[in-house]
Amino acid sequence: MSDVVLETKNLTKEFKGFTAVNNVSLRVQRGHIHALIGPNGAGKTTCFNLLTKFLVPTSGQILFNGRDITMARPAQIARQGIIRSFQISAVFPHLTVLENVRIGLQRPLGNSFHFWRSEKKLNVLNEKAMALLREVDLETFADTMTVDLPYGRKRALEIATTLAMEPELMLLDEPTQGMGHEDVHRVTELIKKVSAGRTILMVEHNMSVISGISDRISVLQRGALLAEGSYAEVSKNPQVMEAYMGTTGGELQGAH
Repeated sequence: MSDVVLETKNLTKEFKGFTAVNNVSLRVQRGHIHALIGPNGAGKTTCFNLLTKFLVPTSGQILFNGRDITMARPAQIARQGIIRSFQISAVFPHLTVLENVRIGLQRPLGNSFHFWRSEKKLNVLNEKAMALLREVDLETFADTMTVDLPYGRKRALEIATTLAMEPELMLLDEPTQGMGHEDVHRVTELIKKVSAGRTILMVEHNMSVISGISDRISVLQRGALLAEGSYAEVSKNPQVMEAYMGTTGGELQGAH
């Protein structure tokens, strides 16, 4: 199997004469944490919406494990193993933490949202759900109502429900947005931990997060790919510094 999990070829999206994504060619390597960064309005979210099929590209191609998924529907690519998290809170506030993960586990079984299934049948999933909660350090919160979870812990729960759907490629949309320093650190460590044996593509504004965990970074500006490489390479690129800071002086640090 190829080392490239996801590839886009000249991906383009136009809205009534405005080009939001312009000829973007990405290659996401298997097992990598790949970050998509860029100033506001750079086209990052549009790019994610194209990859998860919430938008149809104007032109270009999307390949997943070498298969063309350009015209696939969202449910089809989810079944193939591309699972997106964080765009909309993926949890049910008035269920417990354990119940939320259990619902995620039902989806691959084809029993999605069978709330009327007997408690006994659902209990067989408890062991697997608890294992996922251990993986994201939420074991002690299993019986907590989700609405009562602190914000950073809710994000950890969203990662657990995403993992429950057995993603081959996880798309994380600004996983640390709106968090205080302690939560940012916890979620960053969590992403690093759950990336073992998985591939992650993430949109993230926090440069300290990106510098700490990314294997590769693609920088978008005005919908086009401006630069690509490791954090060390990208952070010293004059064009990238100018795009972020409006200046060619100093390194790219802590840009939000």
